[in-house]
Amino acid sequence: MNSNNTHALIRTLVIYACIVPLAVWIGYLLAAPATRDTFSIVGIMALILCAPLLLRWHHFLLIATWNLSLTIFFLPGSPPVFMLMTALSLGISVLHRAINNKARFLSAPSITWPLLFLFAVVIGTAKMTGGIGLHSMGAEVSGGKHYFSILFGIFGYFALTALQIPPQRVGLYISLFLLASMSSAVGDLAGHLPSAFNFIFAFFPTSGYGMDTRPGTIVFHARYAGAGVSGMAGFLLLLARYGVRGILLGGKPWRWVLLAAAFTAIFFGGFRSHVLICGFVFTILFFMEGLHRSKIMPMFIFAGVIAVTLLIPFANKLPFTFQRALSFLPLIKLDQAARRDAEDSSDWRLEIWRDTYPEVPKHLLLGKGYAIDAAEMAILNNQNFHYLSTAEDVAISGNYHSGPLSVLMPFGAWGAIGLLWLWLVGVRALYANYRYGDPAFRVVNAFLFASFIVRIFMFLVVFGALENDVANFTVLLGLSVSINGGIRRRAAVKAPVVADTRMPAPAQPRFQPFFQG
Repeated sequence: MNSNNTHALIRTLVIYACIVPLAVWIGYLLAAPATRDTFSIVGIMALILCAPLLLRWHHFLLIATWNLSLTIFFLPGSPPVFMLMTALSLGISVLHRAINNKARFLSAPSITWPLLFLFAVVIGTAKMTGGIGLHSMGAEVSGGKHYFSILFGIFGYFALTALQIPPQRVGLYISLFLLASMSSAVGDLAGHLPSAFNFIFAFFPTSGYGMDTRPGTIVFHARYAGAGVSGMAGFLLLLARYGVRGILLGGKPWRWVLLAAAFTAIFFGGFRSHVLICGFVFTILFFMEGLHRSKIMPMFIFAGVIAVTLLIPFANKLPFTFQRALSFLPLIKLDQAARRDAEDSSDWRLEIWRDTYPEVPKHLLLGKGYAIDAAEMAILNNQNFHYLSTAEDVAISGNYHSGPLSVLMPFGAWGAIGLLWLWLVGVRALYANYRYGDPAFRVVNAFLFASFIVRIFMFLVVFGALENDVANFTVLLGLSVSINGGIRRRAAVKAPVVADTRMPAPAQPRFQPFFQG
């Protein structure tokens, strides 16, 4: 037996020696009662088995799962999978940096400093206002989930910028990043599937908008939030891959059809914000690509006028979710139920803002944080109190339904300074990568820049929550840095070389005599 066969046999025996006992153990655990402890042990063993894949593809898996609507329900707090992948990817990158001096994180100090400042503000505020506690882990102080959402959004940026995305795979990475949002549609199946499939919704939570999760029970005005998110993901994916010019003037009509189908799917969710996000990103890219100066502009205006003209008389015949999503248009006649549902939501938020803004000056120097003690938690869990006292409910839970309030109330002026600083350097960095980056990435860089601008606008004007939106801001910055290898700068212009046309001087002897005779 030669040495090659001997090594192969030894390798096979080692593999079997590891896998067979592991398979027996996992089989025993699966046969045991389905408790959180059982799932936790199985999950840990699965991570060990997947260690070689994680070591090789952790950066790719982080991007591919960032928007995945999957929760690790058996861990405390049921964190989304992107938090787990952020911790694993960042840990692997730091370990790689520790053992390899040549490994370096991508450099973007202008973005790093505001993130570190925001990190310090969050940790400092938590330290001075009751600490970071998780009710799911038995702590007397709750509210730590909001802190972890912000911190993992910051950590996610550094995990994304640990490696550069291979240039030939940028399209694949961006596609998977956006398509992962379509997993939200799994939650819409609640109420349609038999009870035997209810375990699916432990991994993919239901939205609960106008639906009863009991099988076969659907409210008349059900809102399929997952379908709306899927439509938005498809719409944004087309813009990120082809741009507005590539869709409208690319000579491929199937792109028009896909864009129209994705935009239509958005309305199944009934969210006005989703329609506004897609509309604003499309409009910004339309002008960035110079299409307002092209022959398509008159055609685009004419098509818009025709669409509005047809929409006005038939809008009240559309499905409920479609009408609700269009309720921000004042001239369109809608069904009273749809209009009232949207207006009640807006009035409820305005009432929250009116009650909360007078409290802002009290928390400018030191925010109130997210800590909720046991007494306040008991109040929130009391069904007789819930939703009866909006001001007190919001004051305890911190759900202000306003971007500015979600910064000023928990973190005061310091949180606002950190976020504004991050926005300023973020806009500059994204624009620099769009302006001076590789022309091959111009479409995706324009998309990231437009998306960042729209996210800021939506946060300030429409709806925002710092604990959720930090990750939305950092992922756009992280992707841009990872795609472009940092922040691009204007290329230095070399001075032209001018030929010397003067007559050459006469040749001198190599050695001159000390005395001239």
